[in-house]
Amino acid sequence: MTPRLNVIGLVVADMGASLTFYRRLGLQVPAGVDGDPHVEANLPGGLRLCWDTAETIASFDPGWTPPTGTPRSSLAFLCDNPAEVDSTYAEMTDAGYTGHLKPWDAVWGQRYATLLDPDGNPVDLFAPLG
Repeated sequence: MTPRLNVIGLVVADMGASLTFYRRLGLQVPAGVDGDPHVEANLPGGLRLCWDTAETIASFDPGWTPPTGTPRSSLAFLCDNPAEVDSTYAEMTDAGYTGHLKPWDAVWGQRYATLLDPDGNPVDLFAPLG
């Protein structure tokens, strides 16, 4: 059997803050888990997005330390149209989340914007321009 990508994991400092952010972007995260050390949400296509607290990771990897510097990965959310990129970006920043790159028309043919989740991870919003 060939290995299959099944889980994307995020290490978070504040589980509740992170889950609230991703719920606002439409992910179906179970209720009543904001204080749990590990949370999973099923994504379309069979993937799962998982959140673990830093303490959870350190419990099985005692040498682990939180990474520093610029993030090397990000998540991207497809919007139905360019206007939804703009409205979602505005809704999230109006709710107090950090906008990193305001919506713009990218040269590769998409309306694009970037938010930062509560742990500073970039989260892109995009939609085809035409």
